[in-house]
Amino acid sequence: MLGRIGTLWNELHTSSIARQVRLRNLTYLSTQKMRTLEDALHGVIRERVEGDFLEFGVALGGSAIVIASQLQNGAQFHGYDVFGMIPPPGPCDDIHSHLRYQEIREGRSNGIGGETYYGYLGDLYDRVCRSFAEFGMPVDGKRITLHRGEFGATLNNGGSRPVAFAHIDCDWYDSVKTCLDSIAPRLSPGARIVLDDYNDYGGCRSAVRDFLAVHPECGLEITSPSAMMRRKDELDEKANA
Repeated sequence: MLGRIGTLWNELHTSSIARQVRLRNLTYLSTQKMRTLEDALHGVIRERVEGDFLEFGVALGGSAIVIASQLQNGAQFHGYDVFGMIPPPGPCDDIHSHLRYQEIREGRSNGIGGETYYGYLGDLYDRVCRSFAEFGMPVDGKRITLHRGEFGATLNNGGSRPVAFAHIDCDWYDSVKTCLDSIAPRLSPGARIVLDDYNDYGGCRSAVRDFLAVHPECGLEITSPSAMMRRKDELDEKANA
């Protein structure tokens, strides 16, 4: 009963567009995770943090649409995904990650609401573009851009503009660490990074731990239901000096 009340409370405190993408089965994010995502977005907007909004692991596009809906003051949205079968986990990932990938690779993964798992769709990129358009946000390659391919081949396509917000939802150690390392030099003071898989896959937690070990300018502010990291601003750094 308490869990149901909490879910309803979080649902009431998410945006209309967040509720719409959930109703249309466009996101795997729970209401709790969606609220964490939107709270982080509201934080960078409230503090007027300079930079673009990014997502790594677009999947069906639901959370990307929510993120892009908050663009202001000339900011751009860049979404990165293979838009197909995800790459396998590596040696730094736990057994749970490898078993999960085996399930996906063997065609045994189920999609949201009994639909086809997104990684099995041959037209995923086109579907995501259509969903953006249906929400009044066309993928125009200017304000909103989707980068198709593995991260190692596409991360530089977004340029070197500052980053205000990033949502990292790409499961495995190598993918998460690659994304964190790529955006670290571009993070504006006060920038937020939401890490969807922090409590789901050991590789994600390890990647965050290894990143923070060499980036003291960043720190975890929450770890549940998803993790949220913040790039310290000048006042934070002076206080800790």
